[in-house]
Amino acid sequence: MRREPLSGCWNLAFERVAAVRGFVSFRGQRNRPGLWWFATTGEHVGHESWLERDRLMALDADPEVVGVAAQPMWLHWPTESGRPVRHAPDFFARRADGTGVVIDVRGDQRIGGRDAAVFAATAQVCAQVGWEYQRAGELGPVQAANLRWLSGCRHPRFAQPGLAARLGEMFAELGPLLGGASAAGDPVAVLPVLFGMLWRGELAADLERDLLGAATLVHARRGWAGERPGSAAVRPAG
Repeated sequence: MRREPLSGCWNLAFERVAAVRGFVSFRGQRNRPGLWWFATTGEHVGHESWLERDRLMALDADPEVVGVAAQPMWLHWPTESGRPVRHAPDFFARRADGTGVVIDVRGDQRIGGRDAAVFAATAQVCAQVGWEYQRAGELGPVQAANLRWLSGCRHPRFAQPGLAARLGEMFAELGPLLGGASAAGDPVAVLPVLFGMLWRGELAADLERDLLGAATLVHARRGWAGERPGSAAVRPAG
């Protein structure tokens, strides 16, 4: 296999990387391309389908992820018969500890033999250069619904230090969502801040089992300081 220039993806530090191919939009197409505002970096990241959008959303909500690039590189290799193959993985994610993750997004029911071979070859080259490889499918419906709701409070304007500190105190021990919000102040003002904290991982709840509600059990994560690890330089100020 050979690689084309990977810019920031190849280096340990994450830099902005332009997509190696465009996100085509045309009348009548089945997939839904678009841009996701990635709150972690304050930049728009492209996606080719709603499935990819949901995966971007989950990466944005992951407190360990500090950056993501879409369609970051071409990989080239020959098949056993000598036919040239090339593949552009969907995403490259950088974690706060410096590790890299290459991600292909495809629903389980849409993976044929040729796709499986491409994903296996991509996993092989990732292992050779020390990257993790993930072939990701659909998010669970409950997790997707919860993240879509919380994403509405992902903008930095909902990160209010005073309220966040009170909520950290209210949820030092496991407690119901609405009870803790009411104890911290007017729920109308407090809930958006609480949802933003859940989005950023400063507060924790089970987002995969049940839809968020008044009785959802919430607790503060130990050691949170109001910012994601390594994200102070990339989060927009307002």
